[in-house]
Amino acid sequence: MTNRHDFAGTVPVRAHHQFDQAALERWMEENVAGYAGPLTIDQFKGGQSNPTYRLSTPGRSYVLRRKPSGALLKGGHAVEREARVMAALGQADFPVPYIHGLCTDDSVIGSWFFVMDMIEGRTFWDASFSDVSRHDRAAYMDAMNATLARLHMIDAASIDLSDFGKHGRYVARQVARWSDQYISDDLAGRHPSMDLLINWLPRHLPAAEEVAILHGDFRADNMIFHPSEPRVLAVLDWELSTLGDPLVDLAYHVMMFRMPSDILGGIASLDSAALGLPDEAAYVDAYCRRTGRDGIPNLDFYIAFNMFRFAAILHGIKGRVARGTASNADAHAMGERFARVAELAWAQAKRVG
Repeated sequence: MTNRHDFAGTVPVRAHHQFDQAALERWMEENVAGYAGPLTIDQFKGGQSNPTYRLSTPGRSYVLRRKPSGALLKGGHAVEREARVMAALGQADFPVPYIHGLCTDDSVIGSWFFVMDMIEGRTFWDASFSDVSRHDRAAYMDAMNATLARLHMIDAASIDLSDFGKHGRYVARQVARWSDQYISDDLAGRHPSMDLLINWLPRHLPAAEEVAILHGDFRADNMIFHPSEPRVLAVLDWELSTLGDPLVDLAYHVMMFRMPSDILGGIASLDSAALGLPDEAAYVDAYCRRTGRDGIPNLDFYIAFNMFRFAAILHGIKGRVARGTASNADAHAMGERFARVAELAWAQAKRVG
C-alpha cells in the first residue's frame, strides 16, 4: 500500500520528463523579473496529472508546472487555466502563489507551462492532520473550511473571471463530460458501478444551482500551511477549477469523511472525537454559517457525484499508465484504486435512493 507521504519532496527529473534546461533559462531571463541563475531543477514526487518541478537559484526558488508530453485527453492538463485563476485570485488576496509567467510556445520545453513562486511551509498528506498535536487539529481543519468558504464568496466578475466557465447546469455538464471521458478511454476498461452511475446521475440532478469559483480538487494535500500555525498560505493544483455549483466543491472536500485512509487521505475509519477532529455534520455546519446557508439537504447526491468524478479521474490515470504518459511513479497504484472508488460512489448513490 502506498503511503501518501511518499509523494512529498523532490527527486531528480525523471528521464521521460526531462527538457532543454538552457531553453528554460533563456525564457526565465526574458519573462521572470529579478531572475538570476544558475538554475537547478528537481521534480516533485507528487503531481498525478501535470509534471511539476522545483526551480532553485542562489537567490530564490520557483515552481514550474507543465502539460505532460504525448497524446492527451481533450480538455485535460489545462495549465493555462491554472495560471489564469491563480493570477486573478491573487488580486483578491486569496492565498495562492504569485504567477510569474505562462508559456504557450511548445518549442521552449516541449509543452505549455507556467512558473510561480515556491511557497515554503507544511503539507499534510492526510485529512486527520496526524502530524500535529490533537489540541491543534480542529484549528487546521477549520482553516481549510474557512478558506473554501472564502473562495466561494468571491465575486468572479470582480476579478475578471466571469467567463471562466459556463453559467448554469454545471452538474449536468460535468456528469456528461466525465461519462464521455470514461466511456472513450478503452485502454482503462469498464466497471459495473460506473455504468450504473452513468445512468443514475442524470436522473437525480439538482433542481437549481448557484455559480461560484470552484477549485475542483480542494483537499489538505493541495494546500501549503504556515510552518507552525494553522493557517493556509497557498492553495495549489487548480487544474479542475471553473465556475459552477459551490456545493460540488464542498462535497468533494467533505468526501474525506467517507473515504478510507489510503484514498485521498480519508478519515472514514477514524474516531474523530478521539483525534480532536470535528465530525462531518459539524464541519458542514461551519461552512454553512460562513456562507449564510441553513443546511445542505442533498449532500449525499453531491458526494455520490464527486466519488463518480474521482473514479473517472482514476480511470484516466489507468489509461495514461497504459499509454505510457503517466507523470507520477505511483500512477499505477492510483489507477488500481479506480474500482474501489467506483463501488463507494455507487454505495453513496443508493443512500439517496
